[in-house]
Order: sequence, then C-alpha cells, then structure tokens
Amino acid sequence: MEAHAAAAQHHGPPIAHQSSRVNASVLGMFLFIASEIMLFGAFFTAYFFVRVVNGIAWPPPQFNLPVFVAGVNTAILVTSSFTMHWALTSIKRGNRIGLQAGLLLTFLMGLVFLLTQAREYSRVGFAPHDGAFGTIFYCLTGLHGAHVFVGLSILLFMTIRSFRGHFSADHHHGVEIAGIYWHFVDVMWIVVYTTIYIL
Repeated sequence: MEAHAAAAQHHGPPIAHQSSRVNASVLGMFLFIASEIMLFGAFFTAYFFVRVVNGIAWPPPQFNLPVFVAGVNTAILVTSSFTMHWALTSIKRGNRIGLQAGLLLTFLMGLVFLLTQAREYSRVGFAPHDGAFGTIFYCLTGLHGAHVFVGLSILLFMTIRSFRGHFSADHHHGVEIAGIYWHFVDVMWIVVYTTIYIL
C-alpha cells in the first residue's frame, strides 16, 4: 500500500537503475576514457606503420628530440598525479586544507608541463609538415597537450569550488572524477614519452 502511494506521488520518468558498486558519473568517466584510449590508439597505429613497417629513422638524422627536457616534464606530470591523489584522500578524511593545497599544486604543475611543451615546440627545430616523423610527433604530443588543457580547465573549476567549500568527506565526486581524468592524462603521457622520445 505504501509502495503504491509512493509510486503515485512520483512524477516524470522512472528513476534510472544504478549499480550500487560504481557511481554513474564515475562509470561515465571510465567509458569516456575508454573512447579516448581508442583515439590515441589510432595515432599509435600510424606511428607503428611509419616507424616499424616503413622503417623510417626515428628521429631522422637531421632532427634531435629534447629527451632531457621532456624527461623533466614527465617527472613534473608524474608528481602532479601524487598531489591529485593527496587532494582526494584529504577530502575523504574531511581535510579541506589538504584538498585545496593538493588541487592547487596539481594545477600549477600541469600548467608548467603545458608551458614547457609549448616552449619545446618553439625550439625543437622541425614542424608538422616535415615528413611523416614531424606529423606523428606533433599529432601525438599535441593530442596529449589538448587533453592536458582540458584537465587543467577541470582542475581550475574544482580548485575554485574547493576554496568555496563545495566538497566534504561525504560529497566529493567532482574531485574523484577530476582525479580519474588527470591520472589518465598522466599515464598516457608516460606511454607517449616512452614511445616517442625513448624507444
């Protein structure tokens, strides 16, 4: 009788079924990341055919890749993953100061990474039209840079919200989703750096 009365009071479409194990917004982010991995996979496939199948030298003899600078940039981005984790664990414990400091540090390190990559582009000595090598280099690093920019936009929004007191130990899904995306950006850069600069 009570269930019938509750159903009678409910207006609009039925409430969506949701798994008790995974939050819908978190699941949505994981599905989005899966689609992004496929996007990166397309570019890595092009890289494979250019370098392995066609046997093009990487990098060509006339070009040099700034391996050391990119390595320092990699260390910065990896460190930012730890500060992002610190921010999330802090708010889970109700530590708002730790959340704010972690998000701010993550944003600043991500910004340094992006500015350093832009500086690298201005001094690297080749352009996207300089053969298949230049095209693949700029496509992969540029695609990742675009993802870093999106991540920074999300982090900036989350940081502003944290200083306005919008998160708590019970309500922190925004920070968690931002963290998942940022860790994806970090891991993807490790793959790009290892493939493009090291191997």
